[in-house]
Amino acid sequence: MRDDVSAQPPIRAEKLKIGKPKRVAAGIRGVTKSFRIGLSEAGLARTIKTMRTVNRFDGYDCPGCAWPDPDDHRSGFEFCENGAKAFATEATKKRLTPKLLSSKTVQEWSKFSDMELDKLGRITHPMVLRNDSNTYEALSWDDAFTMISSAVGKLKSPEQAVLYTSGRASNEAAFLWGTLARQIGTNNLPDCSNMCHESSGVGLSESIGIGKGTVKLECFDSADLVLVIGQNPGTNHPRMLSALAGTKRNGGSVISINPLMETGLNRFKHPQEIVRLMGKGTPIADDHFPVRIGGDQALLQGIAKIILEEGELDWEFIDKHTEGFEQWKEHVSKASWDEIIEQSGIEKGRIKSLGEAVSKSKNLIICWAMGITQHENAVATIQEACNILLVGGHFGRKGAGACPVRGHSNVQGDRTVGINHHPSAAFLEACEKETGITMPNDAGYDSVEFVRAANRKNVELFMALGGNILSAMSDTEEVAKGMREIDLTVQISTKLNRSHLITGKQALILPCLGRTEIDPAGFVTVENSMGVVHSSTGKLMPASEHLLSEPAIVCGIASKCFGDSPFDWGQYAANHDQTRDLIQSVIPGFTDYNARVRQKGGFYLPNGPRDGPTWNTPSAKAQIKTHDLPNRPISETRFILMTIRSHDQYNTTIYGMDDRYRGIYNSRRVVMMNQDDIDEMGLVAKSVVDLTSHFDGREITSEQWKVIPYDIPKGNLAAYFPEANVLVPLDSVAKGSNTPTSKWIEVSLKVHKD
Repeated sequence: MRDDVSAQPPIRAEKLKIGKPKRVAAGIRGVTKSFRIGLSEAGLARTIKTMRTVNRFDGYDCPGCAWPDPDDHRSGFEFCENGAKAFATEATKKRLTPKLLSSKTVQEWSKFSDMELDKLGRITHPMVLRNDSNTYEALSWDDAFTMISSAVGKLKSPEQAVLYTSGRASNEAAFLWGTLARQIGTNNLPDCSNMCHESSGVGLSESIGIGKGTVKLECFDSADLVLVIGQNPGTNHPRMLSALAGTKRNGGSVISINPLMETGLNRFKHPQEIVRLMGKGTPIADDHFPVRIGGDQALLQGIAKIILEEGELDWEFIDKHTEGFEQWKEHVSKASWDEIIEQSGIEKGRIKSLGEAVSKSKNLIICWAMGITQHENAVATIQEACNILLVGGHFGRKGAGACPVRGHSNVQGDRTVGINHHPSAAFLEACEKETGITMPNDAGYDSVEFVRAANRKNVELFMALGGNILSAMSDTEEVAKGMREIDLTVQISTKLNRSHLITGKQALILPCLGRTEIDPAGFVTVENSMGVVHSSTGKLMPASEHLLSEPAIVCGIASKCFGDSPFDWGQYAANHDQTRDLIQSVIPGFTDYNARVRQKGGFYLPNGPRDGPTWNTPSAKAQIKTHDLPNRPISETRFILMTIRSHDQYNTTIYGMDDRYRGIYNSRRVVMMNQDDIDEMGLVAKSVVDLTSHFDGREITSEQWKVIPYDIPKGNLAAYFPEANVLVPLDSVAKGSNTPTSKWIEVSLKVHKD
């Protein structure tokens, strides 16, 4: 009935303007942009209030990235430009009322761009899309919960239910969400980390016994060398630039390894420092290595060869703390320089100089993000980085360690408190003991497996705690196809997105409080990228009197579904302290949770490699892993495409049409391309081309992309997420983590013909 609802944003005529990439990040322009966004969305009073309370000890946690705040102080500007966009658009005065939402069909709404959908404002009432209608209508909370309870009761098997989680959910909401899934009888708990950071969790857990980073924020001041690999901090987590600037000012070096040289790693003007704000700013990267897309593992093996042949090793650390060194050493020594150079695109002399610098480092930090995690060989690449850190003894030492940089503000916390499709037996046993709920033992679906199951018509109920899975996932049309096969889809949301338009036969939108808003049940908590659990207290009046908090919605659903349960869901809706008491009784590291989280800055969770080092592996030693380089030959007529974000977006939320750091304005449907490749294909700037991805005999075509000459390695392309997600084949995933390979898409180009 609703197959004509568009799963992809409309293609429109755009007046693309190409300028020069910016040389400096942040600065006065960033400050003024932050205020301008706030004023346009929330007005003066709300803008000032949100800016004065974001990331403060008694304020709310920014709903943007998971970069940590300083442990012992907060500055007057403890947020970045993109963080300001995130909380300003949440604090917007615009309201998407039932009258407005029901004024158009879902087909009509699907013709709006993603940015236009977001700018409709905050959803004010629960809404339902019935199976005989194309228009949403309002309904009561009780009726909404009854619909869900009825759907749960009709399930032939608990495995037909799937509960998705966004990284913006609090620890309290996430723990209750996982408990609800398990009372239904399933571990089908896909989450946004499956699409982005799962490779880090898998790779690190196998190597060092914990799926998290091992550094604190203060470590950047003590590091003598920081490698920033596959990462664009200037756009995706700009406050990281302050930490990198601290490394530089204390005499350390920063090396950028990425197909694109991003503005933030060139020069940075700190918004808190007037002298530097007015001057040229702090230079960040001492050198940039323009590695070919997917060539990071080869580059890391090249660095390892130099270390083993000419460098310094921490033999005491290797002998005491590691296993697998000799096998790895033999493997690396036999690795082919020709293959390393070919895959990485970096000449041997340059690799040698980098390897020497790494070898001499006494305090090395290796950082990475999705430029590493979204490849077929992502887990292997992360473990190559761990190998280099291990043989240098860079764990359990201030100023050194592994630093995977997470995206969503609580994606790490959600996993810590149980959002896991393959939970440990110990966790399930503890949950069952404390809740009285019989816990399912079978592994559940991750995000890719969920889409496959939906397309096989094996999913009857899908509920999402935030997020926009349709746009965030790979292979957009396959996701849409699967969603349409589901009987009931439920979205717990603050604003409208495309996942509310591509639905099951029936659909619910349940509007929730945002991070910035007052929750009558008290503050919630989150965990940042460095394992600090801290409070988040909203300060604004809710956008509507009809909103409920995420925990209250979860408890409302559960109470309706399991009214006779010995587990008293109602008490956890009324007081978040109760939920924290439950979490501390189940999960190690949360002792005295309610007391410690009320301390300024919260508390660190235990981290063996950082605090010891100790290793939670079967042998109680870190594992040095050995991997072959990938063998992925492609035709000379094809390219490798990676998806990236613009400076005017956060994840799937589009704030504007400009990517000013890269000099791209008024357009998002663009493909960045090396000038030599442009010339060889007989193209020019702004030529319109169609892109076709190729994987395992399957082809996917996406039309009308404008070519932009850009400083990117020959044979490589870049295009914006989520528009380019349609080209990422569902079955193209990372080995070991099942993460979509959004940074390695084999494509061909042809000139578009009208």
